[in-house]
Amino acid sequence: MEFYILKSGVCLAVFYSFYKLLLEKESFHNFKRLYLLASLVLAFTIPLITFTEYREIITQDSPLFSTEISQNATTKTTLASYLPIILWSIYGLGVFLFGFKFLKNLLELIIKIKRNPKFKNESLINVLLQDLVIPHTFFSYIFLNKQKFESHQIPKEVLLHEETHAKQKHSIDVVFIEIFQILFWFNPFIYLIKRSIKLNHEFLADQSVLNKGVKPSKYQQILLAFSSNAPEPQLANAINYSSIKKRFTIMKTQSSKQSLWIRSFILLPLLAVLTFSFSNKQIVTNQQKATAKEITEYNQLAKKYNLMSESGEFIVKKEEKERINYLYNKMSLAQRKNAEPFPVFPPPPPPLAPTSPKVAQDDVIDLPPPPPPAPISFSDEKVPSPLPPPRPKSPLEHVKEMADKGAKFFYNEKPIDSKRAIELLESNNSLNILTKHSDETDFVVHISSEPIEIKPE
Repeated sequence: MEFYILKSGVCLAVFYSFYKLLLEKESFHNFKRLYLLASLVLAFTIPLITFTEYREIITQDSPLFSTEISQNATTKTTLASYLPIILWSIYGLGVFLFGFKFLKNLLELIIKIKRNPKFKNESLINVLLQDLVIPHTFFSYIFLNKQKFESHQIPKEVLLHEETHAKQKHSIDVVFIEIFQILFWFNPFIYLIKRSIKLNHEFLADQSVLNKGVKPSKYQQILLAFSSNAPEPQLANAINYSSIKKRFTIMKTQSSKQSLWIRSFILLPLLAVLTFSFSNKQIVTNQQKATAKEITEYNQLAKKYNLMSESGEFIVKKEEKERINYLYNKMSLAQRKNAEPFPVFPPPPPPLAPTSPKVAQDDVIDLPPPPPPAPISFSDEKVPSPLPPPRPKSPLEHVKEMADKGAKFFYNEKPIDSKRAIELLESNNSLNILTKHSDETDFVVHISSEPIEIKPE
């Protein structure tokens, strides 16, 4: 979620910067209206786009074993564990407050419409208020001061201006950005985009009035007379003094179609870069899955050898062992998870010592002469009999000794700790062990369920 907020914020910042630098001062206001609305949608959609890349995986010759050790660790109660709850609570509070404000403003407009007289003018409705308000519009409703309207003190240019807001459905844009503001109230660029959208509505209404043949100088004087520094209605379009200077400047601007095309071409690579940079990449591996029949066969064989492992009596058939490996490697990760555990096969027995050939009674064989007898000592001293060779250490004793020396342990080429290595040898003393070291230091012990091939250094 944090990455989504960050990515969408950066996208919105880039779109807004492009608008301020290359579009705001131009006169193609309809294109600007579309751009501002599309910027909102794209900024919060691009981080949700996922490009999927399919890759083939290579089936391994031997099964994969997990050496992860699950341990019951006590979780300490820290501030970090409560941080997500705190952040979501703050976000929820912001959504509630902005949502409440939106509904409150909407309810106030509805009450004004219901409680005040109305005058229908074609498809538009003039709501006549007793309060001394600046003209403003919400959908098809134009809010005017009753006394000035009835005494014809409101110039037709102002009425044309408000009618443009109503006919071009500018209130839809306002409600749209208000909803985005409720959901993403923490993003500062939302408020900047909202201001630009409402200002562009004024550009559109001014352009419509001037297209009716009204002289710019006369219209500007009327705007100054009717503009006000009073708070602008949140859900309505109104004449506001703070934007007058910028609107006067835009009235004098005439942008060419060539200028529009140039900016559109610049926008395309910008959109491509943002999409490539802030979208998600997903890699999907294609793996052949085992059939239901093959999974059943694997489960039967694996269960058979797992029972042997528990009883300690192993009789391994070569063809069955190879078949288990083949079926296990063919299964997907999900199939392996639900199947029988892969059995741990004992290492193959060492080769038998060569036996002496059988000799028939009449055969004559050249045998080497027996060794000479040991010399007889005539000394009075008793010659001690040679001591028997020391008993070789068991694999478990060897592993414990290596653990005391700080050796590194690997099980089937995966690193494990000394505790896990001792547990493996306690449960199965027939595992293969290979120890490497240099100058009685840096001991490395390899434990394997398969025979270990000793490669020359």
